[in-house]
Amino acid sequence: MLFLLHAHPLATAMVCGSVIGLVLALIGGGGSVLATPMLVYLIGLGNAHLAIGTGAIGVAVNAAMALAGHAKAGRVRWRSGLTFALCGLVGASLGSTLGKLCDAQWLLRGLSVLMLFIALSMALRRTVPETAIAPVGWRRLAGFGAGSGSLAGFFGIGGGFLIVPGLTAATGMSMAEAIATSLIAVTVFGATTAANYAASGFVDWPVAFAMIAGGLLGGLGGGAMAGRLAAGRDVLRFAFSTLVAGIALAMLASTLN
Repeated sequence: MLFLLHAHPLATAMVCGSVIGLVLALIGGGGSVLATPMLVYLIGLGNAHLAIGTGAIGVAVNAAMALAGHAKAGRVRWRSGLTFALCGLVGASLGSTLGKLCDAQWLLRGLSVLMLFIALSMALRRTVPETAIAPVGWRRLAGFGAGSGSLAGFFGIGGGFLIVPGLTAATGMSMAEAIATSLIAVTVFGATTAANYAASGFVDWPVAFAMIAGGLLGGLGGGAMAGRLAAGRDVLRFAFSTLVAGIALAMLASTLN
């Protein structure tokens, strides 16, 4: 099976991009964490740094496309989202610089542990009833943004699993709005990480473009379904968290052999 996937890396990259785009649009976080393991183990890039740089481009563009769909539906709160993203911009730049200096195997091990934490946090998180919008806590928004950006840059992930709860805690916006608004920061953090890795030559451009093409389809489909699947979002999140945990355990076992 892996031989067939490696033999058709661009087609596989399109499928992987569509999965990431779909997940980003539906649940707002967690989808981008699959980019690196997909690129390393399914597409066969091998080098973790090359996978992170390539995946970051796909994640950034796929998030931007999913964001466009949510914006058209009026679910994006731009002021809060842009503030969050700008506060995390420096952190994403510093984090990605440190990530490039880290040993590739240790980076994969750290990512697998982080994926287990992401899976647990997603499984335990529940959609809460919408309430009146609370005053925005700008200091909390800036703090969450800086922390999320640093982690996203270091591991080459979008950081949506931190961004969504950060937005709801700092602004009181509904879960649907937080998922949509989080895509601003996912786009910015992914683009920052991608630019940093591209400057060092850690990007496979054909694979990145194939992921973007697949993400267009996945993001459009997810955006169209997002409004109708609000009631079942907890089930989707739990199912996806189980998948992330399984992949993380397999990665950890592989890097420890």
